[in-house]
Amino acid sequence: MAKLRTPVTSRGHIQGPEDAPLTLVEYGDYECPSCGSAYPIVKRVQEQFGRRLRFVFRNFPLSEIHPHAESAAETAEFAAAQGRFWEMHDLLFENQEQLSEALYSELAEELGLSPTALRQALEEGKYKERVRTDFSSGVRSGVNGTPTFFINGTRHDGPFDYETLVLALREESGKGNAVVA
Repeated sequence: MAKLRTPVTSRGHIQGPEDAPLTLVEYGDYECPSCGSAYPIVKRVQEQFGRRLRFVFRNFPLSEIHPHAESAAETAEFAAAQGRFWEMHDLLFENQEQLSEALYSELAEELGLSPTALRQALEEGKYKERVRTDFSSGVRSGVNGTPTFFINGTRHDGPFDYETLVLALREESGKGNAVVA
């Protein structure tokens, strides 16, 4: 089984308590249809586990097949620099079918961020290195597609439907015989 090679640190995009007994890391691509399908599933899993789960998102844009994946990831990083990563992350997935610079500007404005500053950041590639750092960490950890999940540092090689993820997380926490709610 593949292991997460880059540990979770406070520099990452994290939801949930630092001392949560379970950590779910997703390498994702905002334009990937499978990641779009996983997005509401992860939200449900977070609700199910509450404070027992720490969720981490890392960028893994598959630019060769998803032409807007890189710019979407950079847009999320632009928002992150202003404390709005999760809001932008959610809006990008919720508007996955319309990814474009026009949409990014619209979403930035919706979040109270400067569309002009966003355009400039994208033109300058200001957040390209941050996205590449996530991508490289994924490659080192054996990620070759999206979404790829790691549970407490071990790659989850099974399906990512709600029931399977909940079961895998419960098994990891020692509660494998609990009934899926």
